[in-house]
Amino acid sequence: MTRSGRHVCFYCGQTSRTGINRTEEEYTRLFKSINGVLFPGGRVSLKSSGYSRAAAIFYRLALEANSNGDYFPVWGTCLGFEMLTLLTSGQLLLSRTDTKGVALPLDFTDDARDGRLFRGFPEELLKSLATERLTENSHQWSLTTENFTKSERLRSFYRVLSTNSDGQSEFVSTLEARKSWHSFPSVEEEEKALIYRHTPEFTGTLTPFQQIYFFD
Repeated sequence: MTRSGRHVCFYCGQTSRTGINRTEEEYTRLFKSINGVLFPGGRVSLKSSGYSRAAAIFYRLALEANSNGDYFPVWGTCLGFEMLTLLTSGQLLLSRTDTKGVALPLDFTDDARDGRLFRGFPEELLKSLATERLTENSHQWSLTTENFTKSERLRSFYRVLSTNSDGQSEFVSTLEARKSWHSFPSVEEEEKALIYRHTPEFTGTLTPFQQIYFFD
């Protein structure tokens, strides 16, 4: 599917093209004409607002599109970030933090270098983000790294690219969806499936450049 070059940003009132309280059919038609969606910040309910309803519809449509090979990016900032964690986990996992009007440097994780978000950033900018107070925090609720780790749904869907701390709690400041959403039901099941736990049986050579092994 080829999409247009338009993105839509849903705020808590109106967008430039459509109101926030539209039918699911109208949102579906709009989805087919855009190539990305941004869930911005605001001060509305994550469970009962028009914002949350629209976000849930677009989130579901984005998952369906990406599963079918139609790349559709979704970005969440502030309230939008919180909305995405709720939509993915099915739970409100936020904790109060002292993060109102605070600028902080980013504490990058080991996954930041391999992630798609920061991969193309100049080294000088990455260094500044890691050492200078460049990122604004104006929120009362955060996803702590403890709560992220406890949620199997969040762990299997996202990887953490950066964290921060308010002096009391460490919280996730940047996360990114994994390329594959398939995961094992438990760490034990994943370890059982590791290839080095199985004895390969050579089944023959098809070409000088290819060999086939059977793992049981």
